[in-house]
Amino acid sequence: MERALWGIYLALAAVALLQAFLLALQTWEHRRFARSRMRELDKPHPTGRAAVFCPCKGVDVGLENNLRAILRQDHHDYEVVFIVESAEDPACGLLRRVMAEHPRVKTRLVIAGPAVGCGQKVHNLRAGTANLDPGIQYVVFVDSDARPRREWLRSLLRLDRPGIGASTGYRWFIPTRPTLANSLLYSINCSIGLLFGPGRYHLIWGGSWAMRRELFEQLGVREAWKGTLSDDLVVSRLVRRAGLGVNYQPPCMVASPLDYPGRAMLSFLRRQYLVGRFYAPRHWLMGLATGTNVNLVMLASLALTASGLIAGRPPFWIPLGVAAALYGIGVFRASVRQSLTSLFFPGLQPMLGGVRRFDIWAGPLATLVNWIGIVSSLVGREMVWRGFRYRLARAGQIQLVGCGPAAEEDHENDDQLPAELRSIAGPAAEPGVMHKKAG
Repeated sequence: MERALWGIYLALAAVALLQAFLLALQTWEHRRFARSRMRELDKPHPTGRAAVFCPCKGVDVGLENNLRAILRQDHHDYEVVFIVESAEDPACGLLRRVMAEHPRVKTRLVIAGPAVGCGQKVHNLRAGTANLDPGIQYVVFVDSDARPRREWLRSLLRLDRPGIGASTGYRWFIPTRPTLANSLLYSINCSIGLLFGPGRYHLIWGGSWAMRRELFEQLGVREAWKGTLSDDLVVSRLVRRAGLGVNYQPPCMVASPLDYPGRAMLSFLRRQYLVGRFYAPRHWLMGLATGTNVNLVMLASLALTASGLIAGRPPFWIPLGVAAALYGIGVFRASVRQSLTSLFFPGLQPMLGGVRRFDIWAGPLATLVNWIGIVSSLVGREMVWRGFRYRLARAGQIQLVGCGPAAEEDHENDDQLPAELRSIAGPAAEPGVMHKKAG
């Protein structure tokens, strides 16, 4: 019996080590790919008019400068549509002020009204994309908690590769405080973000993506959004069914100011994975399986090492070696991905010092917490998101929409943010003269 258990352990350990090795290769390849793409920023960029849609609810951490960054893009021809549920939304006053600061960019504020039978964000996007101007060639989507670089928009519009249906970026959390919860979420998010790479089989991330307007209408995206909660995973499914791919663009990695208390951090993780369970079940199952294996192997290795040392008998060096190898590969992988901060956000390296070190040296803790988040999504189908309670049915259809407890996000004013974070959007210069005047 003991020999059989050792056999099972060694088999699972071999799988975990192979998994860790492949992830390290993926991280290395992501860095190579990102560097090559960032060197191409000065190449001629796509032409054509783009409409950028930004749904807002409440005042996110650093919202004012997030909005300014969106309105300071260096693409030659674009407009921005901000969408809120109600004119009483706390973000409305700030939106109007920032819009007035940028008269050379065409902007609109859409009041979508309360959602009925779908998620509020999805409802906002359906309202914002209704009756598109005939001159629009690209539809682009960005979250209000995202702070893109100036080249973000024109990089997203690189949709000329054959077989590509959409392009996407991802987020890089920027903690405003070096708390344990923020550090854990930073580490988990960095690890997931580097799963993107040069291939075409990616999921779309809803906070930074674009598609040709013609394809958007051909796929019937607005109709497909009816009755759903997830905007991006629904579109990912439509693109895949059409036999098209999703292109990842490293310059479209956006900074996302972060400040979550512990309970809200766990709620955030469960919500992300619960949405994945209903809208991307194969990816969710893969995450559950790989996360379960690596965590069980690490915990079993530590337990077997401790028991062997206490009993004073070998082969305790075998599980010790497995644990050390997993940890060492994790440290290498985290070191590679943290070297990317100088590429994506060179001005933020000083304020990221603590969380970068946490990611490198506390990887097993972040991996364990991430696994707990996945496991917690195994049961139940209800979640609270932005103050609303949702219940998901089969295929991700909304079964119930109601009011939930107050939002758990810990929002702050820009005035409370560190100086480095307030300056992500760059200097307060006017946008380029090629922008159209506001209508």
